[in-house]
Amino acid sequence: MTLLFLTLIYVSFIGLGLPDGLLGAAWPSMHADMHAEVWMAGILSLLITCGTIVSSLLSDRLTKRFGAGAVTAVSTAMTAAALLGFSLADHYWMLCVCTIPYGLGAGAVDAALNNVVALHFSAKHMSWLHCFWGVGASVGPCIMGACLTGTLGWRGGYTVVMILQAVIAFSLFLSLPLWKRTLKTDRDGEEVVPSSLGFGGVLKIRGVKAVLLAFFCYCAAEMTAMLWSSSYLYLHRGLDEGVAAFLATLFYFGMTAGRFVNGFLAERFSDHRLIRAGALIALGGILLCAVPIDSPVLSIAGLLILGIGCAPIYPCIIHATPVAFGKEHSGAIIGIEMAAAYLGSCVMPPLFGWLSSWIGMWLFPFFLLIFMAAVLLLFERVQRRTSSRGGLNQCS
Repeated sequence: MTLLFLTLIYVSFIGLGLPDGLLGAAWPSMHADMHAEVWMAGILSLLITCGTIVSSLLSDRLTKRFGAGAVTAVSTAMTAAALLGFSLADHYWMLCVCTIPYGLGAGAVDAALNNVVALHFSAKHMSWLHCFWGVGASVGPCIMGACLTGTLGWRGGYTVVMILQAVIAFSLFLSLPLWKRTLKTDRDGEEVVPSSLGFGGVLKIRGVKAVLLAFFCYCAAEMTAMLWSSSYLYLHRGLDEGVAAFLATLFYFGMTAGRFVNGFLAERFSDHRLIRAGALIALGGILLCAVPIDSPVLSIAGLLILGIGCAPIYPCIIHATPVAFGKEHSGAIIGIEMAAAYLGSCVMPPLFGWLSSWIGMWLFPFFLLIFMAAVLLLFERVQRRTSSRGGLNQCS
């Protein structure tokens, strides 16, 4: 029964990742059909992110009222409906309307599933869960690319992913009784009574503000690396445009593979040690990118090492949240953590783009260095402030 439940969660996280790369892959073909400018993809991305922030903040309240299974099923169905809307849209404003269920669905399911795994399963499953998100995020653009090179076009790409999402949502609705039986107690066999604290009360818990700022900084660094690494290799390191785009995927590969390996390491080492090691490795990768030599070899290796270093940070801090801040508060705190993560992902990459156009693309590793150093310092602060409750010293 537990194996079936875990399978559902893993499949749900693949489904969460599937739509994430579709807009970027499809927009070069979409914008002409929508009579939209190229830059207007940024508005759609911003609207989706705003929806995810709102639903992340509301996820704890929704989960308390309807249950994690129902929230996950409905959220996945909302995402499928949004993808259907994208596939049928004839005008840009229709795409804007579809971003509402798109963002609201993604944020709620992300927070709900992360809290379920943090409370009910070991650290290895948290790492592998996020590894499976990477699988979905990689497969989605591949599906879109196959449709674009074939006869289905971008509308067909959205339709195929919509069908996959709809199948996942249908499976989740069928499994609702299983969710209720499995989630009665946490992984220690204890019943979890959700916190009655509101948003303001949760923020007063010692260490919460520091962990939210750490999430903001981490996702600012991660998303900036995802968005601008190819441009850095092309514009500053002098690689061919196509080669730069290909080699930039080493960051994704390092992070996905690193999370798979981290699942095994999580059985032996605490969340705190893995977070610290990951941040230090990431800093090493960033410094390699910054070495002022003509050859791009060190920068390429640095991106791979940066991805490996980033791998344990996000899943480990979420897994440690119930112990660090109290199991009864974990649902509310993880929802706010997701909101802080989305905010960092939304605000900082465009800021870097503006700064690099003014200062130069050489700024890329130094921008990342500031945020990753802040991540390391903030998580050490979180560890000190939550040590009386066990801190981040949770293992498996």
